[in-house]
Amino acid sequence: MPVLTRLIPSPVVVDIRAGALDDLAGVLADERISHSGKLAVAVSDGSGARLRERLSPSLPGATWYEVGGGTLDDAVRLAGEMKSGHYDALVGLGGGKIIDCAKFAAARVGLPLVAVPTNLAHDGLCSPVATLDNDAGRGSYGVPNPIAVVIDLNVIREAPVRFVRSGIGDAISNISAVADWELANRVNGEKIDGLAAAMARQAGEAVLRHPGGIGDNDFLQVLAEALVLSGIAMSVSGDSRPSSGACHEINHGFDLLFPKRAAAHGEQCGLGAAFAMYLRGAHEESAFMAQVLRRHGLPVLPQEIGFTVDEFVRVVEYAPQTRPGRYTILEHLDLKPEQIKDTYADYVKAIGS
Repeated sequence: MPVLTRLIPSPVVVDIRAGALDDLAGVLADERISHSGKLAVAVSDGSGARLRERLSPSLPGATWYEVGGGTLDDAVRLAGEMKSGHYDALVGLGGGKIIDCAKFAAARVGLPLVAVPTNLAHDGLCSPVATLDNDAGRGSYGVPNPIAVVIDLNVIREAPVRFVRSGIGDAISNISAVADWELANRVNGEKIDGLAAAMARQAGEAVLRHPGGIGDNDFLQVLAEALVLSGIAMSVSGDSRPSSGACHEINHGFDLLFPKRAAAHGEQCGLGAAFAMYLRGAHEESAFMAQVLRRHGLPVLPQEIGFTVDEFVRVVEYAPQTRPGRYTILEHLDLKPEQIKDTYADYVKAIGS
């Protein structure tokens, strides 16, 4: 009997531990990602630039490129600047905007990407998607997975705590996203990739049920692993479905309706996930999710990020328009504004204000 398997697009190296950055050059050489040491390194003028002085001696063959921000123009400019060099790989060193710019630029010039995030704000650090601002607002661009992910927990601890909180919300929202995927399967026959769903759900559950907190290395390890697994789950399924459902539609609703007031990505996704769980009738799960989010200092009510109830109702009503063709609990219920408002009032009572 033949043994049938499939190849899973995933990094060759995932190195998550305290002090991992000190071994970056060795990891790249040992894994034959860059035996020659000829690297392009994209950094921001913030956290990445501060690490340049520390890393430069161990990367003597590297050419450093400072990236202005997280726009499509920045990514295209970076790709153009790198064309004259002959590099083994591109290292993206910095926050999410730098990683996304590096992803896009690496894909454009045909180089493997090494992702070295300096915070854990969301699951984009290992996903096959680059999210970049453009003239029309914000776009998502398909790119290859990073060939390596190196996360130094010592560096993560130095980042503002709000970034860790955002990552927590993004990871936990997987649970709601997979529930939406299963709903689409039951109602519309949408095919589920069982492996991708399992990876995404277990990543979210690991963070949701971990007893530790933001200051614990054990918790940060689990969070980093969860965000990496979420990205790989998206690669396995071929789209963002395992990690993006009503939770992310609500997040995009905040971003598009109130672009100057929107909170962090993961804060909005976590809030959206807790509310979406309540909408689907999982009231105990919603209350527990809200309890955990609160324990980590994340919002569970729109007022906690500066929005009124009426504004939140607008966001939830508008949210399905942000992902046409995606079926979630929001499309399934198709609630009118007054129904959303009434359900929200019940949600507030259920989770305790």
